Amino acid sequence: MSNKLLGIIDATAHKPEIEDLTNHRSLAAVPFASRYRLIDFVLSNMVNSEIESVAIFPKYSYRSLMDHLGSGKQWDLNRKKDGLFFFPSPHLHNEYDEFGSFRQFSDHIDFFLRSTQEYAVITNSYTVCNIDFQKVLKQHLDNGCDITEVRKDGKPLQMYIMSTRLLIDLIHDKEKTGCKTLAEVIEENHHHWTICDYEFQGYAAVIDSMENYYKHSMDMLNPTIWNEIFTKNRPILTKAKDEPPTKYGKGAMVKNSLIANGCRIEGHVENSIIFRGVHIGKDTVVKNSVIMQKTQIGNHCFLENTITDKDVKILDYSNITGTTNAPTILRKRTIQGAMMNS
Repeated sequence: MSNKLLGIIDATAHKPEIEDLTNHRSLAAVPFASRYRLIDFVLSNMVNSEIESVAIFPKYSYRSLMDHLGSGKQWDLNRKKDGLFFFPSPHLHNEYDEFGSFRQFSDHIDFFLRSTQEYAVITNSYTVCNIDFQKVLKQHLDNGCDITEVRKDGKPLQMYIMSTRLLIDLIHDKEKTGCKTLAEVIEENHHHWTICDYEFQGYAAVIDSMENYYKHSMDMLNPTIWNEIFTKNRPILTKAKDEPPTKYGKGAMVKNSLIANGCRIEGHVENSIIFRGVHIGKDTVVKNSVIMQKTQIGNHCFLENTITDKDVKILDYSNITGTTNAPTILRKRTIQGAMMNS
């Protein structure tokens, strides 16, 4: 059954609820779990499901996404045949704002027509899980379905499997059927297609708001959840960076945290996620926070329930706190000082 699937990732999503992290990058490229980007999860799931041809359809601020993915080498997708394809929106039409827009796909119809895979899996770019799409395909075939929708606790995860031929027909016939997106096909009650559900039993997190980003980031500190997402036989792959090991000062203390490489920790870190290249100064306390790449935190600071984007600079004696329901968010390249807090 392997190698029958064509991978399609809809990376057009723009969520105002998470705009603090997407004002300069696409949602697919948002950093997560100390060293990954959100797209790494669904892309790795596809590669681990023996999918060798993956097309990504972005729309907004996708330079960071392209830089992260490169040729697809980290996912073994830099191939002469098949591999990784990148299809930006040629127009900023409003129809492209909806997941699974057939208008978006129709602008690159030649890709679908040239594909040799009999079946296609279509997903969003911001769901964190570890799923085997070959198992979904098996149930799809065993039940004789036209379209299978993956769900978690009864809620759709925006993951679908169907024949590539049916997908091409839906793209061509969008005006005739009146269905312009995949969601409309699922919701339409007057068609003749057999729609099936696949109930995913594992951990799944949809990162579509700051509240969900913070909540599910903290979930990664739970060993049970971490071990379910990051497995040896189905690894989550990401862009490799040659950073030195993290250095810990004499007064450093770390408890229940994820610390990426290339950091310098001189303070106290608890229940937090620290990305690559972060410096945390002496007598500084960081609790229940997400600190992204190359953030520099001075001495004698206190941070709790805080999210810092990349390249943030926090000066000595700063006090920054939020709540679990509304964490304080510092945008990319923000400079925050003690005087600014008073």
